[in-house]
Amino acid sequence: MQLASRRAVLCLVAAFVSVPAHAADGPAAALIERVASEVIALIKAKTGKDREAGIRTILVTYFDLPFMGQSALGTHWAATPPPQRERFLKAVATAEARAYSERFGQYSGQTLTVGRVSNRPNGVTVVDSKLSQSNGQPIAIQWEVRETGQGPRITDVKIEGVSMVMTRRSDYNSYIQGHGGKVEPLIQELEKRAAN
Repeated sequence: MQLASRRAVLCLVAAFVSVPAHAADGPAAALIERVASEVIALIKAKTGKDREAGIRTILVTYFDLPFMGQSALGTHWAATPPPQRERFLKAVATAEARAYSERFGQYSGQTLTVGRVSNRPNGVTVVDSKLSQSNGQPIAIQWEVRETGQGPRITDVKIEGVSMVMTRRSDYNSYIQGHGGKVEPLIQELEKRAAN
């Protein structure tokens, strides 16, 4: 099962490796800088389970995982009982933390330049950035940030225009449809990935 676009995950991981100290102003851009700084400090100091736990803390703290999970589950969210929703969100956070933690050691030297910050009428702030690579063309990354009442949180990441939330929605929906239209097999698969 392909639960996430490998290119999207790898680019997101690389994007965290280095951010210039003086990127664009504003709370949304400051959030991206703060997340990147914490990830850099974490991957320099921790390995294995400690790194994974740190990544999970960063995801829970700075990403609006309930919003992203609900968006990724799409129409299946309303039909999913609250206990299953909780299991789903917990499994997603742990599985994502594991995936990012395993890949962080594979990247070094990339830089992320934060550019234009634009506010949309729906309350979303979009932070444009470019990931420079040692070989190849820069990659365009857009971070969607919204105010949650507990401060700004990342709600989606678009890499070369491809939404990670929408990619997951497609993957999750395909998996659910392939398993009798039930969410439980998806949750079990995510829990298995989180446990391995």
